[in-house]
Amino acid sequence: MRIRIVDAFTDRPFSGNPAGVLLLDAFPDDAWLQNVATEVNHAETAFAHPLPAGGEADWALRWFTPVAEVAMCGHATLATAHVLTSANTHEGAVRFATRSGVLIATPRPDGSLTLDFPTAPLTPVAVPEGVAEALGAEPLSAVDTGPNVGDLLVELADEKTVLGLTPDLRTLGRYSERGIIATARAADPSAGHDYVSRCFFPNLGIDEDPVTGSAHTALAPFWSERLGSPDLTGLQASPRSGHVRTELRGDRTLLSGRAVTVIDGELLA
Repeated sequence: MRIRIVDAFTDRPFSGNPAGVLLLDAFPDDAWLQNVATEVNHAETAFAHPLPAGGEADWALRWFTPVAEVAMCGHATLATAHVLTSANTHEGAVRFATRSGVLIATPRPDGSLTLDFPTAPLTPVAVPEGVAEALGAEPLSAVDTGPNVGDLLVELADEKTVLGLTPDLRTLGRYSERGIIATARAADPSAGHDYVSRCFFPNLGIDEDPVTGSAHTALAPFWSERLGSPDLTGLQASPRSGHVRTELRGDRTLLSGRAVTVIDGELLA
């Protein structure tokens, strides 16, 4: 069957976040899906199949990391929508049935795609003892991001601190279900982003995720409140790096970006 590797939240190959994408007739057993995701060995591999016409969604969609299935993934959803629209397999907005409800991806005239995701509910919490040592920086504040995201989001002093993190990943995994989002206000908003972030998910076999759409459903409300604007741009400052435009719309967050297919091949197993 056909398999594609798509770099998401970027317009250039070898940047952004790579995802495997397979379009199927139906979902095989979970063990096969996990084996393929382990073999692909990117942060997520997306599996989708068409649904009968007339329902609330057009395609069923699931996401697997190299070690587990996840409840929500932004970049692999963007990658799947990119494959469907660029291959003319689907026209217009795509509705995906997922573990996080129906998620919609809409093509924009400029060639980007906009994802309609649930906004993460943020709950302020005390910074857990040991997080500063594991992260290598003292957080200013911390919030729990709720069940769909499953991260501890910590605000750091400045962009330079976020960029310079070299965390103890083995220890960091103790403090949340999925991992840690570290973020700070942009040093220079004229550089094209309003805030920066880095995401560490050792519990899912991902030391540092290149660009995390789901994390931005928490970053959007976090920074919109602090910066006084519902429409912002986040830079996820991993080595591959990528930008996510966020639009806070109450209980929904719109995530926009581009994607590019870098590998189009055949899965033989």
